[in-house]
Order: sequence, then C-alpha cells, then structure tokens
Amino acid sequence: MHVIVHCLDRQGAVQDRLDNYEAHKAYLATSPVRIVISGPLLAEDGETMIGSLFLFEANSKEEVAAFNAADPFAKAGIWERVEIHPFLKRMDNR
Repeated sequence: MHVIVHCLDRQGAVQDRLDNYEAHKAYLATSPVRIVISGPLLAEDGETMIGSLFLFEANSKEEVAAFNAADPFAKAGIWERVEIHPFLKRMDNR
C-alpha cells in the first residue's frame, strides 16, 4: 500500500531543521519501508523549507507512522503538524 506523510514545521524551525538535516538524511537511509519520493515543502518564496512530504510503500499505515515518529526531525520537535494517510496512486508519469 502507499502512504502519504505531510509534515508542517513549527514557526521558526528553519535553523533546527538545518541543524538536524544530516541526522534526518542518515535516518531515511535506514528506512525499513520503501520511500518512493520525499523532499521538503517550501514557502511561497520557493526557498524557505516549511515542512516535509513523503510517499511510502509499506505494509501498513502504522508501520509508516512508527518510522516517522522516530525521525530525528520528529524527535527534535521540528514538525508542528503531521498527517499520515493511505494513498491510492492512480497515475504516475515518471
């Protein structure tokens, strides 16, 4: 199944995000669930990071939620809001 994780940073989290970025990337490299696509969400200026988006392929939503909860960004309190939803991929133009 596919699962979307949509995370929005708390106000003023840019420096904390940068300080934890290497640990976050290293953690993602250990993922027991397949990360199909991921990257930062940007503010309207097209540069300032304000959150994260992930598309996982996993056995369950709970598996993704557990992996996301252990992410260094989550542990550092960078994400103010996290939404996790099953996703039905109907089109993929890659």
